[in-house]
Parts: sequence; structure tokens; C-alpha cells
Amino acid sequence: MLLPLDIAIGFFGIAVLLALSPGPDNLFVITLSALRGVRAGLWVVLGLCSGLIVHTLAVAWGVAALFAASATAFTVLKLLGAAYLLYLAWGAWNAPASVPDESGSAPALPAMTPMQAWLRGVIMNLTNPKVILFFLAFLPQFSSPARGSVAVQTFLLGLIFIVAAGLTFSVLALLAGGIGQKLQHSAKAQRWLNRSASVVFVGMAAKLLVSQR
Repeated sequence: MLLPLDIAIGFFGIAVLLALSPGPDNLFVITLSALRGVRAGLWVVLGLCSGLIVHTLAVAWGVAALFAASATAFTVLKLLGAAYLLYLAWGAWNAPASVPDESGSAPALPAMTPMQAWLRGVIMNLTNPKVILFFLAFLPQFSSPARGSVAVQTFLLGLIFIVAAGLTFSVLALLAGGIGQKLQHSAKAQRWLNRSASVVFVGMAAKLLVSQR
């Protein structure tokens, strides 16, 4: 059997704990859900999970090992990721605040389409070089040549991780989106939320810039 049930269940539990631990992806989900609502947050989660599929395939096919050996590739991807986060920080800091009118509809930010939210999640995940290095170090620990193809085992483990992260991030999106919705009735709260989000994005960019392989 390529992946025994006890290993799959244990790996799922570890993946949930890792998804709950503070990190760029769950902070991104929480922040975007609070700013844009639950619907946008869930699409961001789908985008992040789509990016994880790419990382899983890269590790299974050995591409990640080549990437890990290239300092230039790591640096370029790191700079792109930081630039994207700073772009989001600028947008959040300058976002207007508005309270609902009598009809109850006046979003603080322009509407975000599902495709836009999904793309944000994909870009956020794929431009973080630490994710692929984490997968490269983490997934092989739960595979064994004695059970068959390591590439297939790695792919299965990646899928389990994606399911665990997707479920965990979705819960965070629902919670953060609910809180953010309540704040939409106060312009002052909206400004505080937008500025706080901007600071979070800047902090994530700074952490990514100083990260080492």
C-alpha cells in the first residue's frame, strides 16, 4: 500500500496544526477576508490551494530540488513576492472608508471578483519560495521506497496537505469575514482595518525579504 491509513490520518492532523500556526498564508486569508468578506476570502483560499498543487507537483517531479540549489531563483522569487505584498499594502493603506447608506449597501472597497481573489491567492503562494522548500523537506519524511513510487506517495501527501489547509483556511476566512462585516458600519473601524492590513502586508514583505534558504 502506497500510503497506509494510519500515516495518512497522522499526516492530516499535522497538516491542520501547521495550517493553524501563524504564517504568511493564513495571515493573508484572515486579512483579505476581513477586508473583502467571506466570499472573497474563500476564493483566496482556493487560490492558495491551487498554488500548493503546483508545489506538490514540483516536489514529486524533482523540480523543487533544482530550484533549491539555485540561489538566483530563490532571490528572484523572493523579490517578486515582496513586491506583490508591498503593492497590496499600498492599496490597503489608501483604500477609502465608507459606511452603508440607508439601503445597507456601500462597501468600503471596490468589489473583488472571484477570479481576482483566486489570482491573489495563487500569486501569494507561488511567489513565496519558502513554501516549495518546506514541501521539499517535509513531504519526503512520510514516504518510503519500500511502499512503492515515492513520487506518487509525495503527490498523495501533497493532496492531503491541500485538503487540510483548505479546510483550516476556510474556517479562518469565515471567522475573519464575519468580524470584518461588522466593522463595515463604522468608517473609523474601516480605516483602522485597512491600515492594520497594510502594516501586516509590509511585515510579511519584510520577513520574506530577509528569509534565507
